[in-house]
Amino acid sequence: MGWRSTLSKPLAAYVAAQNKKWVARPQETQQKIFKTLISQAKNTQFGRDHGFADISTYEQFKSLVPISNYEQLRPYIEKVVSGEDDILWPGKPLYLSKTSGTTSGVKYIPITSASVPNHLNNARNASFCYINETGNSQFLDKKLIFLSGSPELETKNDLHVGRLSGIVNHHVPAWLRSNQLPSYETNCIDDWEEKVERIIDETLPQKMGLISGIPPWVQMYFDRIVERTGKPIKDVFPDFSLFVYGGVNFEPYRKKLFETIGKQVDSIETYPASEGFIAYQDTQTDPGLLLLLNSGIFFEFIPAEEYFDDNPTRLSAHEVELDKNYAIIINSNAGLWGYSLEDTVKFVSKDPLRLLVTGRIKHFISAFGEHVIGEEVEKAMKGATSKHNEIEIVEFTVAPQVTPIDGLPLHEWYVEFRNAPNDLSAFENDLNLELQKLNTYYDDLITGSILKGLEVKVLQRDAFRNYMKSQGKLGGQNKVPRLSNDRKIAEALQPYVINH
Repeated sequence: MGWRSTLSKPLAAYVAAQNKKWVARPQETQQKIFKTLISQAKNTQFGRDHGFADISTYEQFKSLVPISNYEQLRPYIEKVVSGEDDILWPGKPLYLSKTSGTTSGVKYIPITSASVPNHLNNARNASFCYINETGNSQFLDKKLIFLSGSPELETKNDLHVGRLSGIVNHHVPAWLRSNQLPSYETNCIDDWEEKVERIIDETLPQKMGLISGIPPWVQMYFDRIVERTGKPIKDVFPDFSLFVYGGVNFEPYRKKLFETIGKQVDSIETYPASEGFIAYQDTQTDPGLLLLLNSGIFFEFIPAEEYFDDNPTRLSAHEVELDKNYAIIINSNAGLWGYSLEDTVKFVSKDPLRLLVTGRIKHFISAFGEHVIGEEVEKAMKGATSKHNEIEIVEFTVAPQVTPIDGLPLHEWYVEFRNAPNDLSAFENDLNLELQKLNTYYDDLITGSILKGLEVKVLQRDAFRNYMKSQGKLGGQNKVPRLSNDRKIAEALQPYVINH
């Protein structure tokens, strides 16, 4: 056993012990965070504008601080970006995390000296929880790869600007940096396809222990390795034992990914965002991700069905219910207040608080009042493909068709198959039935002859890769929306549809 894996054992035990302390006191932990945030930000412009000096309870906070998205917080963020002090958080941020939104264009999310540990420590702690539970630390003595965006930073009004993954890359501890791949030079390559080839050049000769990234881009990396070598990943990297991922629901990718690997490896799911590190999988035995209540974020939750109401219910973490979809709202030491991540989550445990990410609040279809969400289409796809064992899915997205050339309106599923169904009509029927089981509104519309059954639009090979490339979103932290209430993506995919 090497010195890294040996050193990690007591550190992992310490992290697990510290977690137990705050996990046992969730309400007290969040109340302490809440008071600290309000106290430290009361003299900022946002704090003065919203009466922080007079806030002592969560009820007062809710009455004074509205729910915001990026656009609503933009007037403050623009002042931060211009270099002004004490706007959303005391002083200036250390970084601006640059991300692209569907409606806001380029977004700049502040990362402050107070919030940096939220991103760094929790990425580390996810692995330490795994080591403490399983005893497996040998992967730390091998090479580690993080498929991420470029670490190159720009400067804007004396503030460092870059992608979150690139910012975090600058803070990888020295004891891990010597076995981290890819090289800095390779990581800075902008073109994703070129970057993958150079990463493969660097990793093929190495003993890889941990591989991390968003599943579709890891799959692309694996596929290119198999094409080059003619071998499954387990033969190329026999020491590969841990896969760390986040950003999308893993289930649609799980079967193919492990088939490409050729063996089962342990995995850790994480829930990072530019706005904060929200949760991570702290155990291999229970479902869900541990909500990080002690990490500089005070959480709120809005029942998903109330999200677009004028005065939605706002709940603190200890008030949530199990198996109910919520929009997640954060208040953080990065200076984000009442800030909607526009993600939906569902709690699978209250002791401790563990959740699943179920989709995006804006990624739904309700063109006919059905309000189908991402979790439902992914479950429907999983259920239907389980009845057609020959099928392998690369990627898919769903859109409404309100004005078809013939017949009733319907949902169109744009699917890129690695292996297509033997009987497309039977697969469409099973997919439709699965969605009817999962969403009663959709079922009512089908049985009431308001909608006709869904149709699967089969796409050419590499359709989604070419689509993402055309949007400038190939690789890194980018992912394809599972569904949308308009036809922008559907129309962009039309050139790739295979006519049957």
